[in-house]
Amino acid sequence: MDILCSKSEGILTLEFNRLERKNAITGAMYQTLADALVAAETDDAVRAILICGKREIFTAGNDLDDFMKTARPKDGSLDHDRPVFQFMRALYGSSKPVVAAVSGPAIGIGTTLLMHCDLVYAADNASFSMPFTQLGLCPEFGSSLLLTQLAGYPRAAEKLMLGESFPASEALEMGLVSKVVPLYDLMTYAQGQAAKLVALPAASIRATKRLMKQSRMEPMKAAIADENTLFSAMLGGAEAKEAFTAFFEKRKPDFKKFA
Repeated sequence: MDILCSKSEGILTLEFNRLERKNAITGAMYQTLADALVAAETDDAVRAILICGKREIFTAGNDLDDFMKTARPKDGSLDHDRPVFQFMRALYGSSKPVVAAVSGPAIGIGTTLLMHCDLVYAADNASFSMPFTQLGLCPEFGSSLLLTQLAGYPRAAEKLMLGESFPASEALEMGLVSKVVPLYDLMTYAQGQAAKLVALPAASIRATKRLMKQSRMEPMKAAIADENTLFSAMLGGAEAKEAFTAFFEKRKPDFKKFA
């Protein structure tokens, strides 16, 4: 089971469980996550959702072997019914509070998805990166808008253009995470915060979340549409081909030959 799903005392926990591949996410894993979030939406026994990984790593992002087999555009557009789209729609559309507990690296979509959670807690060993440009691609799932809103343009430009890793302390300063806690306290703390949400009136929590997010929902959807168009075009481009070829050949890519 590459995704562990469990329910206890009102909390649905979704755990990345593919440590031997650094919790890299496959289409099947996205489908499991999507199905669990969709089911939770109408399950009165679920009052809060907790997403976590392992102590060593949250997730390395997309499994690139699986990604390249399933994500290549056939007609110049991305398939919006692919499991990753189902998962992200279910995540940003969830009416229930979503808590994330991050330890170790959160790479690519591992960082992007945090911007759609409500409470994000990071261990002191956590790190974050969005290396889309390093793969000849562009930001995804609203990150070009959301990170700019959180951190301001200069900081967001640094993180999205250079794609370099940054530590939990900087993520806290930027507003990407709610709190940084010691590694071995992370899960206890995050579960405790989720339990607080469970104990509060569910209707009040849902209404508060809706009110806070409604003003950014349409701009975010517009940003996602723009990102998808560019991402699709760039995925079939020469720079992305060079980046992925270099990755699989375990060498440094050479982008200087492209204008």
